[in-house]
Amino acid sequence: MVDSARLAEGLWFVVADFEDPAHGGRARAWRFAHHGRTEADLPADATPSGGEGDWRGPGPDAWRSSLSRDEYQAAVAAVRHAVHEGDVYQANICRVLAAPLPAGDREPDARALARTLAAGNPAPYAGAIHVPAVSGVDPVWVVTASPELFLRLEDGVLSSGPIKGTAPTVDGLREKDRTENVMITDLVRNDLQRVSEPGSVEVTDLLAVEAHPGLVHLVSRVQGRVTVEEDAPGDLWGQVLDATFPPASVSGAPKSSALRIIRELERGPRGPYCGAVGWIDADTGEAELAVGIRTFWWSDDELRFGTGAGITWGSDPAEEWAETELKAARLVALASGAPAAD
Repeated sequence: MVDSARLAEGLWFVVADFEDPAHGGRARAWRFAHHGRTEADLPADATPSGGEGDWRGPGPDAWRSSLSRDEYQAAVAAVRHAVHEGDVYQANICRVLAAPLPAGDREPDARALARTLAAGNPAPYAGAIHVPAVSGVDPVWVVTASPELFLRLEDGVLSSGPIKGTAPTVDGLREKDRTENVMITDLVRNDLQRVSEPGSVEVTDLLAVEAHPGLVHLVSRVQGRVTVEEDAPGDLWGQVLDATFPPASVSGAPKSSALRIIRELERGPRGPYCGAVGWIDADTGEAELAVGIRTFWWSDDELRFGTGAGITWGSDPAEEWAETELKAARLVALASGAPAAD
């Protein structure tokens, strides 16, 4: 975000924290000597620092939450009060789970966790980015099983697929979920309008039901033909990120008010969770960035995983806590070496 002009050439892999730089967040990008669409495209000697082998994660009982059940439900009540007062329509409140995972002689094997998630929880925007500390460049360790598209650029069209509305089955989706999705879809439409040709932004799908392992989501699709204002600061990606980041579905509406409430209620930064993970290929004019949900990241000898829910006036604190549990249960079980329940 500070030097987005660097993204005007070559293929870059991106991890952007949810927080802005003023609150400790970073948006970073790396280029690699070898890359491919699949692991099979890489040379045989392109092995991760963690080595090859099975994933060995923390125990199922090692995880702790940044917010307890009571604290999370109190945060839901606080958002409902803010809605009542007219400060916000919706705010996404999250908590971060963490468990000790010491590095030992080598950093944990990100590809091994990615394989574990791919087998037990396949996701349309899954991926892993690992730059070990011994590389001598800015390190990163992120593994995502994200079901949500933040931004895709293809043939000059910028598209997004916000998710709002989660339940174990289709029958469990509520009117509150549909209202929540429409709010966020409208916010995404407004965001894309800031960097799209006038009249080109459209909602191509509204309230579609998508099935994922262990749950269902309501997903909408918005797109517009991207344009860059020559007199505005920043190049293509500088302007696009300024208009759209952080993702609307994991912040709230209005976005500025929701971000203020999130900072007041959450205990610590989200980091890459709820940020963006993906790639930008300036040479082909294509990009695909996932919203960093269902995402693990490792640092300071701890494995972390975030989970949250969108809060509106129609939210019930106990139900919203249950939604965060639902979103986390399968993936945390897989990362802990336990079989995921279907």
